[in-house]
Amino acid sequence: MKKFELMVLPYAPESLEPVISKKTLEFHHGKHLAGYVNNLNVLLKESPLAGLSLEEIVCKADGGILNNAGQILNHNLYFGQFFAPKADNMPVGELAAAIVRDFGSFEAFKDEFQKKGATLFGSGWVWLSADKDGKLIITQETNAANPIQKGLKPLLTFDVWEHAYYLDYQNRRPDHLAALWQIIDWEVIENRYSK
Repeated sequence: MKKFELMVLPYAPESLEPVISKKTLEFHHGKHLAGYVNNLNVLLKESPLAGLSLEEIVCKADGGILNNAGQILNHNLYFGQFFAPKADNMPVGELAAAIVRDFGSFEAFKDEFQKKGATLFGSGWVWLSADKDGKLIITQETNAANPIQKGLKPLLTFDVWEHAYYLDYQNRRPDHLAALWQIIDWEVIENRYSK
């Protein structure tokens, strides 16, 4: 059986500070995500889904397998989209043009994205995805859900589970969402969009 492994962060744990602290990253990646990976490997031992890709499992599973696989996929995309904070951080290439086309401006997109993240009740994720025609769509996904379950291509996500921000921002979810723009590696998002 193929075992899933905890992703290796492509940056040092302190490099996202002050937007995301080293302590938050150690808990979020090293405890929460590691727990999902361990749980999924145990759950798949007796499952006909063993051997499938993470994306295939998320589209076919339910219950505990879906919850753990979905959280791994979501967190891999989330942790893979960051770099050290940068002022005036903006999207690039075709993605930048698509954001203006579908939302009017980058600022209008950011406002809508943050609002959807701030108003999602409970735990979950806010996503920027592309449909089969390349149109950009913002969705709110609860718990471990992922836009691929709706036939969309996930591009960018903000985690609004409390464990993603509580040590640094307490109950100030909107402040956390507003700060994340400084650490988005738009080249990563552009590569996801162009594939």
